[in-house]
Amino acid sequence: MADSKALLVLENFIGGKFVPCSSYIDSYNPSTGDVYCRVPDSGKEEVEAAVKAAQAAFPIWSSKSPLERSQILNKLADLIEHDLEAFAQAESKDQGKTIMFARTVDIPRAVYNFRFFASSILHHTTECTEMATVGCVHYTSRIPVGVAGLISPWNLPLYLLTWKIAPAIACGNTVVAKPSEMTSVTAWMMCRLLEKAGVPHGVVNVVFGTGAKAGEALVCHPDVPLISFTGSTLTAQRIMEKSAPHCKRLSLELGGKNPAIIFDDADLTQCIPVTLRSSFANQGEICLCTSRIFVQRGIYSEFLKRFVAEAKKWKVGNPSDPTVDVGALISKEHIEKVRSYVKKAQAEGARVLCGEGVDSLALPTGNQKGYFMLPTVITEVKDESCCMQEEIFGPVTCVVAFDTEEEVIKRANSVKYGLGATVWSSNVGRVHRVAQRLQSGLVWTNCWLVRDLNLPFGGMKASGVGREGAKDSYEFFTEVKTITIKH
Repeated sequence: MADSKALLVLENFIGGKFVPCSSYIDSYNPSTGDVYCRVPDSGKEEVEAAVKAAQAAFPIWSSKSPLERSQILNKLADLIEHDLEAFAQAESKDQGKTIMFARTVDIPRAVYNFRFFASSILHHTTECTEMATVGCVHYTSRIPVGVAGLISPWNLPLYLLTWKIAPAIACGNTVVAKPSEMTSVTAWMMCRLLEKAGVPHGVVNVVFGTGAKAGEALVCHPDVPLISFTGSTLTAQRIMEKSAPHCKRLSLELGGKNPAIIFDDADLTQCIPVTLRSSFANQGEICLCTSRIFVQRGIYSEFLKRFVAEAKKWKVGNPSDPTVDVGALISKEHIEKVRSYVKKAQAEGARVLCGEGVDSLALPTGNQKGYFMLPTVITEVKDESCCMQEEIFGPVTCVVAFDTEEEVIKRANSVKYGLGATVWSSNVGRVHRVAQRLQSGLVWTNCWLVRDLNLPFGGMKASGVGREGAKDSYEFFTEVKTITIKH
């Protein structure tokens, strides 16, 4: 282990103050395999203190006007943007993602999350109806719920944490957030800016630690009426069980096994570079990545040849090198899990055309012990294979052939997940038809990951419960009441 004096030591942020913890967890730099940070190993006691602080802050915060809250969110966005480079460097080091991805995707989106909800909170309207025959007017009113429990994952740490914090506090709630214990640094850095932004003490509380201890304490707390969680389907099942006795409101954004469907009239000059990104961006550690690529038989050979040739050009290495395309995977356990899927595919008779176990990976001296893996393309894999059914969450994609539209829709829908899908075709009628029939919460045609935050985000089946977006998040983070006045 590294010299403890040189390690960054994080503290919980409760009631506007940094509070040390009695025990800590080691956090690793994925690109070197070394411990570089110590994260609080919080439990019931710390969560209790955070909930109390959030409850105490709720009356003042919820009584502020949407405009006052909006101004504070905008100020926080400005402060993060001012420190964008420091946040990007920290995110890259902590998560293993490339500095370019952190700089151009993660941190700008975190900033935009605050700006977006700072704006959208000013533009919601409520409903009103009149029953003239009985002399009554009905109208709806929306009020904040209370203390929101927010649990965010390790793949897009600040990006997804702020996607929850921004709407929660914009609506007048106070929050207790628990980032992943593997990627806590940027959340801690954000806490250092809250006071300067004008966020009153106790409105945003961040408790660091594991899901089993800190996460469970938050989910089970009787005074936290709603939980917003992004992560694995398995953890979500436990959250549903634990929150059931309290009838909590849940928003669950879970895994995906997303299909890319490429018809023979697709423009491959656009399709191939975008499908490489949708397969391998952020090391394939995005819930929206396409890990099942269905290609119509007429162009299957040409697509495969070109796709593999381009995949081999993706540079894997030190995430701080701006020319690198693929950084390190999050942990030793995770890379072993991802590699095990490739081995299982080979054991089942599938072919690995590039990447893991096929091509050699040369790493810089300081990164020899990091968790790196080449973009990997698997073919001749059966639909029932675990590689086609389970979320791998790494730089691994399977490419298979199909013949007809009817067949590919059936095969694309034959998994338990239903988060995202991409469809590539120049036939307008076909793309509308296929999009309607895919069991996916999001369908992109001839593009990927183009997002309008106004619109609903979320999945079907085992990919989640509820939606997030301007209207959906507003409805989730507020209670609606109908008021009737007789005149």
